[in-house]
Amino acid sequence: MEEVKKIGHTGEKVAHGIFFVCGMVAIAFVLFITVFLVISGVPAIGKIGITDFLFGTVWASTAAEPKFGILPFILTSVYGTFGAILIAVPIGLLCAIYLSKFAGNKAAAMIRSAVELLAGIPSVVYGLVGMIVVVPWVRETFNLPDGANLFSAIIVLSVMVLPNVISVSETSLDAVPKEYEEASLALGANYTETVFKVSVHAARSGIASAVVLGVGRAIGEAMAVMMVAGNVANMPSLFTSVRFLTTAVVSEMSYASGLQREALFSIALVLFIFIIIITLLLNFVFKKKGDVA
Repeated sequence: MEEVKKIGHTGEKVAHGIFFVCGMVAIAFVLFITVFLVISGVPAIGKIGITDFLFGTVWASTAAEPKFGILPFILTSVYGTFGAILIAVPIGLLCAIYLSKFAGNKAAAMIRSAVELLAGIPSVVYGLVGMIVVVPWVRETFNLPDGANLFSAIIVLSVMVLPNVISVSETSLDAVPKEYEEASLALGANYTETVFKVSVHAARSGIASAVVLGVGRAIGEAMAVMMVAGNVANMPSLFTSVRFLTTAVVSEMSYASGLQREALFSIALVLFIFIIIITLLLNFVFKKKGDVA
């Protein structure tokens, strides 16, 4: 009996060690990426000047007198991400509520399969469909000379964000204890009121995680938005061709050299810091709301 206990205790120690190593590997990757971006990106910011780099409105990296202002890229990424989340979160949350609380087994299985398929489609395919379908539709609907603009990018990004929002939100709603709903129904609330006022409220932390994942997917996308946004370094406007932070790096890295290449690493560093700030801010806001509730 004692030998069995010793073996079991040893197995627990081994499992604990494996889990600890896996956790440390994840942290190591984050630290490695952070250090690499800082080492690669900071020198260019020092040469260009942090004010000219972050708040300059002109990007002319190949001109005789190059300029490296990335404010248009920053604002475009902010507007594009906000627009995509504004469309995707309500639709995704309502879809998750339907799947978790209202849909029958057959309907739910069919919709889940479609959501899984959306999540598995490569970003270049989204970009191709957007370029063939969305861009001409925007051009004809709004009578524009070119439909490759910020609005088209927002539409494509909102579709790409949907699977993350739906899947995580549905999982969070399914995890809400049934006793909460039963207690609400026993107090006289109808089922719809119970779902929206009790279940959704109880699953708010998971829904917040879905929003954070959606923001990360939207702000980190490159290929799809490059195909539908026009990829021009303009100050952002809804129906103007624009360039995102991600596409600025992708579009020039293949032929960049010298200060231009260093500046692209600096853009990657700004994007990395940008994602960290947004993630921490969203987590803080949702956590604060949860504490108040």
